[in-house]
Amino acid sequence: MTSTSVKIGFIGLGIMGAPMAGHLISAGHELFVYTRGKMPEAIANSKATPCASSREVAQNADIIFMMVPDTPDVGDVLFGESGVAAGLSAGKTVVDMSSVSPIATKVFAQRINALGCDYLDAPVSGGQVGARNATLSIMVGGPEATFEKVRPLFELMGKNITLVGGNGDGQTAKVANQIIVALNIEAVAEALLFAAKAGADPARVRQALMGGFASSKILEVHGERMVKRTFDPGFRIELHQKDLNLALSSARALGVSLPNTATAQELFNSCVAHGGKAWDHSAMVRALEKMANFEIGQKAS
Repeated sequence: MTSTSVKIGFIGLGIMGAPMAGHLISAGHELFVYTRGKMPEAIANSKATPCASSREVAQNADIIFMMVPDTPDVGDVLFGESGVAAGLSAGKTVVDMSSVSPIATKVFAQRINALGCDYLDAPVSGGQVGARNATLSIMVGGPEATFEKVRPLFELMGKNITLVGGNGDGQTAKVANQIIVALNIEAVAEALLFAAKAGADPARVRQALMGGFASSKILEVHGERMVKRTFDPGFRIELHQKDLNLALSSARALGVSLPNTATAQELFNSCVAHGGKAWDHSAMVRALEKMANFEIGQKAS
């Protein structure tokens, strides 16, 4: 089966899923779509076929993509009443692009495989901007043959596409990604807060650091957010909390200590306590600012 002949299903049309599905539609593919919320206007006005349930999507499509918020949502989409599993027939492929538990993913894959269908976990990194610009990094777990079959569709949504290993390994890579991102946000926040409190211009400090070994995508993008105080998401703190919960619970099961990940999660928890669950995750800096009684951009006394 080639990407030119395949019928595609897409379930979950939020801030990530809608532009991702849009790229598949723009490439000329026939899409069957379902979302629990309001249908995005761009999708509603496209040639995509709205469906009444996840089961109906699975009945009509050969490859079914999912992009939903959390592990229980994936379980419900797959195996709930009128779920994907009820509409599958042998030979179809299910691709979960959500960021969920690696352990649960392995169970989901086994249950879908038992129906004679293939399963890929393919979480993404790059946020809303990456989804809109089709520049997402896609970390894939599953059989190589299935990965190669779906790769042309992944290439319509992202740029850095890697088969990490078997089912669950894509989700493990995504959890690792979120650990690195959270700790980098914390490091950039501490550095710019220190610089500002010491009386230096944080914008110029950031510019100077961008030319050295401390340079990073986080310093470039989120450092600018911290300096300019632009904390509209982006990627919401509550979603990064979810990902770090996956990291910490999985680490506990593996007998691994992740002390700095735990600290980053506590800083996110502090932001949420101050009404910030929907802030961009770069707003972690606000928790540090509360402790310092000083905001970046404020004049040091």
